[in-house]
Formats: sequence, structure tokens, C-alpha cells
Amino acid sequence: MTSSGGKTVREPALAGVGASRDGTPRGRQLAKPLPAEGEGGLFTQSWFPICLSSDVGKGEVKGYGFLDGRVIVFRGDDGVARVTSAYCPHVGADLSVGNVVGNNIRCAFHHWEYGGDGACVKTGVGDPPPPRASLFKFPSQEKFGIVWAYNGYDPHYDLPDFPYPDADLEFRTLAIDALMPVDPWVLCANTPDFQHIRALHGVHFDRDPVDEVEWTDHSMMYNFSGSHKQGEEIDNRVGIFGTSLYYQHTLFNGKWFGFLSPFGLPEPGKSKAYMVVAVRKDMGTPEEAQAFIDFVVDLETQIVMEDVMVMQTIRFAPANLTKSDNALSKFFSYVRNFPRAHPSAGFIA
Repeated sequence: MTSSGGKTVREPALAGVGASRDGTPRGRQLAKPLPAEGEGGLFTQSWFPICLSSDVGKGEVKGYGFLDGRVIVFRGDDGVARVTSAYCPHVGADLSVGNVVGNNIRCAFHHWEYGGDGACVKTGVGDPPPPRASLFKFPSQEKFGIVWAYNGYDPHYDLPDFPYPDADLEFRTLAIDALMPVDPWVLCANTPDFQHIRALHGVHFDRDPVDEVEWTDHSMMYNFSGSHKQGEEIDNRVGIFGTSLYYQHTLFNGKWFGFLSPFGLPEPGKSKAYMVVAVRKDMGTPEEAQAFIDFVVDLETQIVMEDVMVMQTIRFAPANLTKSDNALSKFFSYVRNFPRAHPSAGFIA
């Protein structure tokens, strides 16, 4: 059972016994299904990163894989980045090879133009646009140097903020080129996986936060203090938003930083990771702020690479959980119950 390739991952019941009374090894204890992204033609209704804001300049259009199809991001004269389905509903030309005209996108093949709302506003030869000729316009926004799209019509949650105004923070946003062969929610499952945080990353908890996790219908959050693997004192607030965004802000030996790792969904069973680091501008000189960002990027890259080593080869099929996995088990229920839809299905494939 795995999250890749449209197969079902099954959520286990908690189990602490690995063998029968006669010593015969027991198989994995599998229980309630955890649907993979794209299973049954549906995807979780989350905010997903599509690209860096810097990837698409004014007057430019770029194409990207998303869900089980293709989208474009184009930026008009007004500077707004819009995310729509990629294929012209005339005969299917890819609009990523088209042109931005004002705030519209124009197909390269027959010069049909589409406005910011996705509707066809004109054809190249002057025929009236067919009433049903439109693109799917995703709810989209730019935040933290990333262009985001929501899988649905009306987002049911907002992207989080850090506890300080953006104007008081210095940001650096990076994209990791290599794709990971798991769905974004599998990567997000690392956050309620306290065994993994202790064993793989060498983090010590002053107190087990398992009973203090705050759950909503679109997030999980918890606080913990302790020490990093080299003994550095840490005071963290961490969590997951939707099924695609890891959130953190930390006092690391007394210095504050914010960190996000959003995961894009370029195709079912694949994730593209981004990193956002924020530090306070008033922590010192601009040079000191940049040096601390460099430090945090190196620190978080080491942690991410430890996870990547595992995620590149895992057959994600959780089973035989222990009492330390209570939060992880709840997260599986959270994922299983998360709203799913695919309103762009008839447009992006």
C-alpha cells in the first residue's frame, strides 16, 4: 500500500504486539483507508505552491504540472499573477507558448484571448467567442515569494502568517529542484511523527507535546521546547496547514526565525518542495540578518535532506503503531477526512 500511483494507503490501528503467542510473526495491521492524491479522480482541497513569484515576470506566461494536468501562471500589466488551466478550449493548444496581452492571455495558435476571470473575450478572426469557451481560473495568491493555487472554488482556510508583520521581516524563498515520489501529505505526516523527530533529527523534547496538539478542520499545531542535536536550546511552534504546508517559528539559542516548507503537487504521487526563511530585520545589521538567514537555510536544508533520504525510497504503508504515534494516528484521520474535489478536471487534462 502506498500514496504513489493512485493507490490507497491504509491507516493502522494502534498496535504493540509483533508476534502471535506461538512466536509466528504477524503481518502488518492495516485498517481504515487513506486515499492517495488523485484516487477516484479527487484531490485534497488545499493551497498548493505552483512556482516562485520570481519565475514569472510582468508580461510573461509559464506552464506547470498541477494535480493530474497542466496549468499556466501569467502576469499582466497590472502585475497580478493568475493561475488558470493551460489548454485553449478551442482546439487544445497549450497557452504557455502564447502571449500576455495587457491583462489577458492570448493563444499562439488562433489568437483567442482570455481575461483574468478565464472567459474568452475575443477570437483572432473576429468571430463571437462561444459562450462556453473559458479557462478554469484557480483561486490564487502570492505570499512569501510563492504563487499559490487552491484546488477548488472557494478556499475554506487562509495561509498562515508569522507572529510579526511582513514589513518587519527579511525573507528568502527557495525551490528544491528534485521531486519526491510521495504525495505532499506524506511529507506533512513527519510533523506529528514524534518518533521521527526524536530518532532521525536528534531533537530532545523537554515535555512530550502529544496531548497538547491543537486540531482544526484544516490545521494541526503544537508548541515544544527542548534541544537540537548539538545541544542548542529551541522553543518551537510547528504545525501543518491543509495537506501541503509545514509551518514553524522558533527561538534557536534565543534568536527568532520563521520557516515554511510548502509542497507542490505537480502530478499524483509527486511533491515539489519549497523553503521560506524569515528573520527579524531588527536583529542586527542587514549583514547580520543575511548571515543568520544563511545559517537557518543550512540548518533546515540538513533537516530536509535527512527526510529526503527516506522519502526517496519509502513504500509508505504505516502499520503497527505504538503509543508514541497517537498524534500521527490522529493526523491520518485528519487526512482521511479532509475535503476532496476536482472542479478543474475537465479543463487541465
